[in-house]
Amino acid sequence: MDYLNRHLKIHSGEKLFTCQQCGKSFSEKKYVKIHMRVHTGEKPFTCEFCGKSFSEKKYIKIHMRVHSGEKPFACQQCGKSFTQKEHLKVHMRIHTGEKPFTCELCGKSFTENGHLKVHMRVHTGDKPFTCEFCGKSFMDKRNVKIHMRVHTGEKPFACQQCGKGFTQAEHLKGHMRIHTGEKPFTCQLCGKSFTENGQLKVHMRIHNREKPYTCQQCGKSFSQKCHLEVHVRSHTGEKPFTCQQCGKSFTQAGHLKGHMRIHTGEKSFTCQQCGKNFTQKCHLESHVRSHTGEKPFTCKLCGRSLTTAINLRYHVRIHTGEKPFTCKLCGKSFAENGNLKVHMRVHTGEKPFTCEFCGKSFSQKCHLKVHVRSHTGEESFPCVEGASQQQ
Repeated sequence: MDYLNRHLKIHSGEKLFTCQQCGKSFSEKKYVKIHMRVHTGEKPFTCEFCGKSFSEKKYIKIHMRVHSGEKPFACQQCGKSFTQKEHLKVHMRIHTGEKPFTCELCGKSFTENGHLKVHMRVHTGDKPFTCEFCGKSFMDKRNVKIHMRVHTGEKPFACQQCGKGFTQAEHLKGHMRIHTGEKPFTCQLCGKSFTENGQLKVHMRIHNREKPYTCQQCGKSFSQKCHLEVHVRSHTGEKPFTCQQCGKSFTQAGHLKGHMRIHTGEKSFTCQQCGKNFTQKCHLESHVRSHTGEKPFTCKLCGRSLTTAINLRYHVRIHTGEKPFTCKLCGKSFAENGNLKVHMRVHTGEKPFTCEFCGKSFSQKCHLKVHVRSHTGEESFPCVEGASQQQ
């Protein structure tokens, strides 16, 4: 009879037992007792394998499947198994496409209520999970857990082929495509493929010319956040990457890496046509254009084409008259930093280029080349007419 009475309360909705702390009501007294553990923090059921504790016996029963490997709930469509029935229920929405939890502010839908709760923080700006080491806050508890690995150095996901470690399973998954050559994310506009969806999203900004990251100091915009961060250092003067051998500092880690090859003598980038070696990939790419004749950077003002982006930048200054590099000693300005360096030798008297024949020194390499011809007898500019008469 007692069982029948308890069952009937399910239909009647009768809840006679109320929590004195939060007012939540329950159909049976034992449920109030269990619920009180939310307030007291009591977790009387402890796992004998790992010591983790739980507030209810049913939760430790589910947890034990982590150790036993038991996954009794299997998807009938793809065969994937789960430790909990609820997890299978959520998984099935991948196949059905069902997203029952919808944001009232923007209309975006989710497969799980928990995902909707996390999403709502995008609108509220709430970041309740804080890193105890650096104070950085996060919207999702999982993200703070991943972030902690920056401090601990933990990289639990290792590549079986090369041994490289990663802080996230997703990063390892993306890395594996380097070995397999798989590029599943393809641009619908130009056909270029990428190993990660994030790379495709960034690439799409080339086509739509979107530059969502803007410098607060000069207003210059960038397609990627990392490019903005590097640019900001041009204002702050910050150079966080320092060479341990000579003390020279750089704004980017890649620049330091390239610089280190000066010390090691490593030239790992080789031209397939002439065999010339280079310390940096970008230098090789520029060099290859001397063989192909390609000049992909075109001046919008006069139509002249150039082999590198930096050469185009210098060229544009001919039109604009911009001379951003100024001598601190005499005030003379230059369009290129290299020209300023050469000019400084006027003040310092430095002449780093020495003739191997007579020992005379010069401030510029081109001046030395002209001088050497006085020893070799080579004519700087042979007369074309005279040469044809000799023939």
